[in-house]
Amino acid sequence: MQEQDIIQLIRDDARMMVILRIVASLGLPDWCVCAGFVRSKVWDFLHGLTGTHLPDVDVVYLDPDCTDESIEKQYERSLRQLDSSVPWSVKNQARMHTINDHAPYTSTADGLANFPEVCTAIGVYMDSNGDLVLVAPYGVDDLVNLIVRPTPFFESGARRAIYEERVSKKKWETVWHRLHIVHS
Repeated sequence: MQEQDIIQLIRDDARMMVILRIVASLGLPDWCVCAGFVRSKVWDFLHGLTGTHLPDVDVVYLDPDCTDESIEKQYERSLRQLDSSVPWSVKNQARMHTINDHAPYTSTADGLANFPEVCTAIGVYMDSNGDLVLVAPYGVDDLVNLIVRPTPFFESGARRAIYEERVSKKKWETVWHRLHIVHS
């Protein structure tokens, strides 16, 4: 399975396409819908499952000129007005570097690269032509090979403990039994 196969999986999913069109309608700068939105779709496909529940739909964007968290909440309200059935979560990656004690992120892809797991550091957006584009700073190999491993930022020290705790709490292997989770 390659990037184009993942794009086709998403394109063939009417609900995912509705979600992407709704987010695209906001006109956010450098945006994507990421993490479990893409990851769970691929894992479901590879396990012969359909429609695994998502606790939220993560929308990320980068706007360094407006880092007020209240703007993210306004976007969430707007999205809920467009589709209240979706558990929207919106985060400006221009603000998130402070949480990770990093230098400011230069793009949404840069923000994704600092997510806890490589397989979660993936997103998709709809360009102005309506084409789907994947954002995968580490590629798709871990995702399609069912490997869960920390991104470089979470490989050691206290951040490694955050990765281990997160993987333990998520219990992904109870839904997707073929996962290979990398532990310390």
